Amino acid sequence: MAQARAEELRRLLNRAAHAYYVLDAPVMEDPVYDRLYRELVGLEQADPALIQPDSPTRRVGGAPAEGFTSVAHRVPLLSLDNAFSHGDLDVWYGRLLKVLDREPQEGAPAPALPMVGELKIDGNALALSYEQGVLVKAATRGDGERGEEITANVRTIRSVPLRLELALPPAWVEVRGEAFIPEATFAAINAERAERGESPFANPRNACAGTLRQLDPKVVAARGLSFFAYTLHLPGDWQAGPRSQWQALDWLKEAGFRVNPHCALCPDLAAVKAFCDHWEQERRGLPYATDGVVVKLDDLRLQEEAGFTQKAPRWAIALKYAAEEAPSRLLRLTCQVGRTGVVTPVAEFEPVPLAGTSVSRATLHNADRLAELDLCAGDTIVVRKAGEIIPEVVRVLHELRPAGATRLVLPPICPECGSALVREEGEAATRCVNNGCPAILRGSLRHWVSKGAMDVDGLGIKLIEQLVDRGLVASIPDLYRLDAALLASLERMGETSAAKLVAALEASKQQPWHRQLYGLGIHHVGEVNAKALARAFLSAAELEAAALADEDGEGPDPLTAVFGIGPEIAQSLRQWFATPANRALLEQLAVLGFSLAAAPAQDGGGGPPTPTPLAGLTFVLTGTLPSLSRSAAQALIEAAGGKVSGSVSRKTSHVVAGEEAGSKLTKAQELGVSVLDEEGLRALLGTDPV
Repeated sequence: MAQARAEELRRLLNRAAHAYYVLDAPVMEDPVYDRLYRELVGLEQADPALIQPDSPTRRVGGAPAEGFTSVAHRVPLLSLDNAFSHGDLDVWYGRLLKVLDREPQEGAPAPALPMVGELKIDGNALALSYEQGVLVKAATRGDGERGEEITANVRTIRSVPLRLELALPPAWVEVRGEAFIPEATFAAINAERAERGESPFANPRNACAGTLRQLDPKVVAARGLSFFAYTLHLPGDWQAGPRSQWQALDWLKEAGFRVNPHCALCPDLAAVKAFCDHWEQERRGLPYATDGVVVKLDDLRLQEEAGFTQKAPRWAIALKYAAEEAPSRLLRLTCQVGRTGVVTPVAEFEPVPLAGTSVSRATLHNADRLAELDLCAGDTIVVRKAGEIIPEVVRVLHELRPAGATRLVLPPICPECGSALVREEGEAATRCVNNGCPAILRGSLRHWVSKGAMDVDGLGIKLIEQLVDRGLVASIPDLYRLDAALLASLERMGETSAAKLVAALEASKQQPWHRQLYGLGIHHVGEVNAKALARAFLSAAELEAAALADEDGEGPDPLTAVFGIGPEIAQSLRQWFATPANRALLEQLAVLGFSLAAAPAQDGGGGPPTPTPLAGLTFVLTGTLPSLSRSAAQALIEAAGGKVSGSVSRKTSHVVAGEEAGSKLTKAQELGVSVLDEEGLRALLGTDPV
């Protein structure tokens, strides 16, 4: 009897909460809701076995967490490339047509592909995991592959259903969306903080981010967060799933999610631009912050064909609205020296409020930008936040320039070590080329111990500066020669902190090969490229051999054969490994105990290596294959050692053509490049059709 009543109460209360927080159409009076809620609490207290994950009593409660654990996303939660004008949208759409092999003939209009425009909410991305219709996990974006699990906090967000409103939910579904704090709620929170003598939050986005990472769910519940869902991922064999982004939004609404009502199905790019222009003006009247429009290709199959770059989907882009601008008076020009020796001019000016924060410094990028702005001491400048994140100087108000003002230029010598600065012909960057420059060393050390590399806790900027300035560390290996007694003698260090740091440094030797590679700080080799290189070359020795191989030798370049590695990255790798000091660094790290290699496969003992029948071959995909999507065909080719390129050239080994193959097939025939169908590709792979 109690079990049946608890089930009925959960159903009634969840239905009422959905109507109130998602549909804005209350179906139950507050006193009635409160009475039923108290009844459910009583039943669950009398018999804790009645408590279910979707119970509304689970939204608030429980002891504060001790911390957050890192969890892997089932599907990577990638960020979007940005556009800032109609012209940027045109360029993106042209690239999209090219990758889909739908480029128009010369002089013909571009084909129209339906797209969906959605407001870009200025909040925090979340990934919600449901199993059999019940919320089981919620995580932050993190680095896109892993985030922090904050399930208890997300349960307090009333517009997030604890159980999907579906009669037959899928085995699992990943829902992505944006958590945010409405403007009115944000104002009330800051007013309360002011009354308590606490500093106000800078803006709703920062307040939301800080709220989601609160260890006490009750604090989160009190902040009044809301949530808009915008996409989902379902099992591949789920037949009832949507076939388009527009259908996906309908699916989310039917499942019980709140979806932003200000979205549009646009038949072509002109309609997308009109949608963006409309909301650039109207967004100021919304009850929440929005900083642009997200544009997505509507057809999910075409999304799959378009695929992804190393960091973002090709089938979507975020048009960011023009940032808020403010005038300020330039105080001085300073310079920063990065870990690669690049000298960056920085403008320091009187503080101005921008997009919710106080800003007093902005990068000027390089000498060319400095000359283009024509900056003089004491100038009045106009500052904005690029993408509402990074401060930049937009222009100078020359009419307000003081009489006799002197023009500002980069100094001829390094501000850190006094060495002459160098600017190579054809390069924008000005560099310090003294490898012993303290700034370069500090930058290299900061990069090595950073979160994406060795992730050494306790070795911050201030401590690194002490170690370098006192001459205690002159290279990365020197970090691992420090002892606890020496560290304990440094400013703001004690015996306990020193011992923990020594232990953290020792533990960092076990970081995987791709992190070690990223930590080396090779120009152009970021975290994503480091992972790709580490998968292709299982040790530093293998990568060095590939980098120093004769470029004029026969066969394809082993570096650019790796998906995502282009000529610029390959050249950077060659230069790095050709430098004796860098090879010496690898030798010292090996002596210290770094593997500089991938961990042995845990497959139970040395089976035969995975065959790579397509090693050294380059493929181009065009048209629609009978049973393989473009991404599936690419995965098969790359798993067999081949490379997939986006354009046909004389170096192309094979073009794989399906139905409606376009200009790539024509070019292959003109160049005499081998053309295969799906059956021919499978024959090369040695696989049979599924």
